[in-house]
Amino acid sequence: MADTGGVKSEETPFEGGPMDGRSLPILLGPTGTPPKTYRIPVPDDAGGPPTVLVYRRVPRGHSKRLGLPKGWKYEYSAGDEKGAGKRGSGLRWPWSKPDPAPDATPGGKPDDTHG
Repeated sequence: MADTGGVKSEETPFEGGPMDGRSLPILLGPTGTPPKTYRIPVPDDAGGPPTVLVYRRVPRGHSKRLGLPKGWKYEYSAGDEKGAGKRGSGLRWPWSKPDPAPDATPGGKPDDTHG
């Protein structure tokens, strides 16, 4: 196996979903933390598109004095959760389009009384 040099990894536990109770070595970023979301593609037995399991990074615990995170773990993000399958669903920039929301007004103009 080739030497990875300065690349660091950390054993990170998974909670919930199919990976519950398992730990995987996750590569750390330049700040020493694992990525905020971790996607695991699971191949389909029938040869269809793979199912993607989405896990979100959460603190494992906090220190008593300063309240800093002691480590990280991944929690399963179910598909029915808002933004579970979307990339970058955390930040909302002022110039980005708002999420389409269902409207109570039927089709047509709001002041149109003749349908």
